[in-house]
Amino acid sequence: MTERNRDMHDDEWLAEPLRGLMERFAPCRACPAVTVASPRRMLPARSEVVGVLDTLANLLFPGCHSREPLPPDRFDEIVRARLSGSARALRTMVESTMAFLRSEGAADMPADAAAFARDTVAEFLRRLAGAREVLGQDIQAAYEGDPAARSTMEVVMSYPGVYAVAVHRIAHILQTLGVPILPRIMSEHAHSLTGIDIHPGATIGPGFFIDHGTGVVIGETCVIGSRVKLYQGVTLGALSFQKDADGNLVKGIKRHPDVEDDVVVYAGATILGGNTVIGHDSVIGGNVWLTHSVPAYSKVYNSQPEPLISSSLVWEGPMI
Repeated sequence: MTERNRDMHDDEWLAEPLRGLMERFAPCRACPAVTVASPRRMLPARSEVVGVLDTLANLLFPGCHSREPLPPDRFDEIVRARLSGSARALRTMVESTMAFLRSEGAADMPADAAAFARDTVAEFLRRLAGAREVLGQDIQAAYEGDPAARSTMEVVMSYPGVYAVAVHRIAHILQTLGVPILPRIMSEHAHSLTGIDIHPGATIGPGFFIDHGTGVVIGETCVIGSRVKLYQGVTLGALSFQKDADGNLVKGIKRHPDVEDDVVVYAGATILGGNTVIGHDSVIGGNVWLTHSVPAYSKVYNSQPEPLISSSLVWEGPMI
């Protein structure tokens, strides 16, 4: 038996399970994401969104995350080309996303997806410079707030909290401009890399620092002031989810807390509820559970636990 014949013979075991699996896939043929003829009415691939995000995040601090250094004599040329390429790609993705959702009957989608995409990406570029300035304050806050940091460059190139916040600054602009889906893809990409979950709808002031970072959750309707510092495992979440008369979740309402200026929240603290406000210059201790507001200059701690220490047995026999 030749090699080819043996392979064909060996593949017979695949026929039955593949046939059953393809039958299960049959309904997917009717999905508009698969069957629409126009590429302008197809959702962009996640990899495309992440690719543009990576380029934009790198361009916020050109050269810091690039695979190769940027030569000074070609700096403007290279940065402009990358910004232009990212803007064109983003415009295509926004247009196709809006057109797809409109074809699916989504409400409040613009009739002219192309015009919306063009105007939105142009405004995004205008706001990107401001986001870069705010991110500079975030980086300075990280450097000043962490005694282990030796330089701002170390912070830029290695701190996961700074990367997560940088992605949020980008995604939040798109979210506020009314772009669906794409900002969430960006934020969840950062979440997968850093363990920090920031919804793109959250409003976060300058000088924001997440130390260590893993396990931090910041909900969609959070409003965070200036110079706020969070440690790992902090949750700024919803206390409950309201439902309508039909039992469906009510969306678009305020359900996450506000944190005012100059607040520090230590590791493992959980702060819940849309009516909860943490007053400015407050300190929230580790593992605190809060579902109500506290005034400015508050210090909130749990009672000091009393550890139980059992005496160890002393082995008096020979050492083996």
